[in-house]
Amino acid sequence: MLGLPGNPVSSLVCSRVFLIPLLRALLGQPPHDARPLQARAGAALEANGPRQHYMRATTIAGPDGLAVVTPVRSQDSSLLAPLAEADCLLVRPSSAPAAPQGTLVPILPLDF
Repeated sequence: MLGLPGNPVSSLVCSRVFLIPLLRALLGQPPHDARPLQARAGAALEANGPRQHYMRATTIAGPDGLAVVTPVRSQDSSLLAPLAEADCLLVRPSSAPAAPQGTLVPILPLDF
């Protein structure tokens, strides 16, 4: 049994992080995007708090072949419009320090 939060955005994030890998394992399929991809931060990122944070973000092709990822304008977990804009989750590990623009950061594509 896997319980999901009642908030729609939180439910989608938890589905990408927990539910999709669980369903694939139960179906005997190999993990899909088990490890985050690397991208370059398109904007400076603030330091993160004590919990891992999954920021809704968009990517564009970068000049060096790596995606450039930029968080969407609002990270409020009750807003669906910013989620609809996002094509990935920018993963901010717990207690991550501030990251200047151009820093390599992990992302999880929203491709399910």
